[in-house]
Amino acid sequence: MNVRVRRFKEVDAEEVRNIIVRNFLEVNSKDYGIEAMQFLANVYDVNKVLQIASYAHMYVFEVDDKIVGTGSISSYWGSETESILLTIFVLPEYHNKGIGSKIIETLEQDELFLRANRIEIPASITATEFYRKFGYNYKNGVKELDEEHHYRLEKFR
Repeated sequence: MNVRVRRFKEVDAEEVRNIIVRNFLEVNSKDYGIEAMQFLANVYDVNKVLQIASYAHMYVFEVDDKIVGTGSISSYWGSETESILLTIFVLPEYHNKGIGSKIIETLEQDELFLRANRIEIPASITATEFYRKFGYNYKNGVKELDEEHHYRLEKFR
């Protein structure tokens, strides 16, 4: 499968939002329940995507000119030495086809990753084991859900 990577453009916001919402409702709802995911789906409107894109380096991943995945990296609370991976999602029908791995590889080549010595991921229950395959471990060795029901994972360089 030929996957094309490029930086996010404003016109991508609706398509990116739809990928995120479909994951919430079709995938993450198995771990979090449909009510919680419906709430998040309502929060993640086009403006929320544009807001994230305004401070993060957001990428889209295309197959046959269709956006099938997205991922972002940002400075961690303005730090020069810490970054955070955000909004990593792949269309459900493209799961387990290597696109998620391509997203991580792309984000790990971004300047915000390369300058950081610590990278954090707020990982959903659903995605935690996927990220652990790339060397991300529980922050401070603690495996517990935070107030947003994410596992905090980190990787040192």
